[in-house]
Amino acid sequence: MEREGRAVGAASGELVTIGEFARLSRLSAKALRRYDELGLLRPALVDPVNGYRYYDPVQVEGARLVAWLRRIGMPLNRIGRVVALDAGAAAVEIRAYWARVEAETAARRDLAMYLVDHLSAEGRTMSRMPDNAENTGSSGSAGAVALAIRGAALTDIGVVRTANQDAAFAGSRLLAVADGFGEGGAEASAAAIEALKPSPWGRDGALSAADLLNALEDTADSAARAVRDAVAPCAAPDGSGTTLTAMLWTGSRLGLVHIGDSRAYLLRGGELFRITHDHSLVQSMIDDGSLSPEEASSHPGPALLLKALAGEARPASVAVACRADVRLQEVLAGDRYLLCSDGLSAVVDAADLRAAVVAADDPQEAVRRLAGLAREAGGPDNVACVVADVVVEE
Repeated sequence: MEREGRAVGAASGELVTIGEFARLSRLSAKALRRYDELGLLRPALVDPVNGYRYYDPVQVEGARLVAWLRRIGMPLNRIGRVVALDAGAAAVEIRAYWARVEAETAARRDLAMYLVDHLSAEGRTMSRMPDNAENTGSSGSAGAVALAIRGAALTDIGVVRTANQDAAFAGSRLLAVADGFGEGGAEASAAAIEALKPSPWGRDGALSAADLLNALEDTADSAARAVRDAVAPCAAPDGSGTTLTAMLWTGSRLGLVHIGDSRAYLLRGGELFRITHDHSLVQSMIDDGSLSPEEASSHPGPALLLKALAGEARPASVAVACRADVRLQEVLAGDRYLLCSDGLSAVVDAADLRAAVVAADDPQEAVRRLAGLAREAGGPDNVACVVADVVVEE
């Protein structure tokens, strides 16, 4: 019997056997069989008698692309989408995938560095602690100043949009903004914030840093589930969702939950610092040097999110992952925080944001000033913003 892997007969013309095609494409015969079963790389001909697979040499380029995409770790279901696209669209999809990988790697790096700093500080504290030391409260020292957050939230429909899909909330334990998109965008943004309101967190002293990080991840997962439930009735639930940037007050620290391109800023010592990283294709192009920050402000491409809270399915046009960034933020009395959707940050430059946040006497005045700046800049999108002060608790 003729063995699979020998040259195909003359009746098959220019087709080659699976063994020869494996050599040309640098994919194993086993991988080729697997990709055939998945519908990822079909042979040009399957012998109806013996089941041998034969390939057209013109398939080699596509097969090599599959091999390269596997080498960068792309999942098979996503590879199937990429190889079905034309070259330009495939390039955009690959860039979006890799940007997401880098964003997730950066989030893990930040968490690793936080853990290193936290454990190093804990080790120094333990080495100085006398044997008879007693627990002195949530701050770890007697007579520590009690802090609280006082904030204000505002959303504005803007000048151009006919519906408001943004949501914002400022309470004594929670600060949050969410920017909805798609058919169920308004429901998604509202659901994400509502899921955070019944937070079970207690005072800092009741939870270790590790427990706080776990609680943050649980909170983020609750928001993701709430969004999926909220957009499920939509005709295309995978095209609806929301960004989320939220800070949860523990009593002496803020826990940050962030996904998408809404932002959080910290005003400290007169300087305004951005403390979140956009999960967007444009931000990834800034990160790899393809765009300067100045060029990014006028980039003509679509606002493609790399991460967001959305429905289960993931369309090629919106690459989403439901795992939010989480971390703990140390606070000082006098800090002022700004959380906002891109309806503000994309149209008002950082200098004007800082000026408005600095000039306002209180958070309520600050959010009104910021919404006004967005409208003066043309108000092309909905705006959600929260401003909150860290104050000594009365």
